[in-house]
Amino acid sequence: MGKDIRALFEKELNMTDEKMPEGHQARFLSKLDVALPLDEKPKFNWLKIAASIVMALGIGFVTYNYFNVESSMKEVVDNDTEINVNAKTKTLGDISPDFKKVEDYYLANINLELSKVKITPENKELFDGYVAKLEELNEEYNRLSLELTENGPDELTVNALINNLKLRLNLMYRLQKQLKRMNSIEATQS
Repeated sequence: MGKDIRALFEKELNMTDEKMPEGHQARFLSKLDVALPLDEKPKFNWLKIAASIVMALGIGFVTYNYFNVESSMKEVVDNDTEINVNAKTKTLGDISPDFKKVEDYYLANINLELSKVKITPENKELFDGYVAKLEELNEEYNRLSLELTENGPDELTVNALINNLKLRLNLMYRLQKQLKRMNSIEATQS
């Protein structure tokens, strides 16, 4: 006994004789315009433009670094032997966790002391001399790491690597002392 829904709606529409008050629709539309105004003007959003510029710069930076592989692939030449720095060479940390702690300790302290150095025109020559010595020690460390990789860990190589790190750290301490001495001499002469 289903009834057709269309017939029910037609019957309902015909039965209703109620009419809206005069001007009801106009009042409703004016209130609607006040509550939700239509902005015809497109907004110029600076935030979207800034985000687009940042994205473009980021993509450009990543692309530049990706295609500039030559600068990240440095080679060290020593005794007519080319050693690729990016090749996997063993370090103290690869031997045992305890050696890794020792290596990290020395490298962190060397970098810390190096970051404390303030270069001035008066101490630049002294600093450059120490940096040259540090570079020599770093090259020696790379040779020892290569020896460790090729021959496996032995007591002499491990001790030489640790002594190299100690020497570099002591060199940084000496540089700090000499710079303090230079500064105190300059302060007394002024």
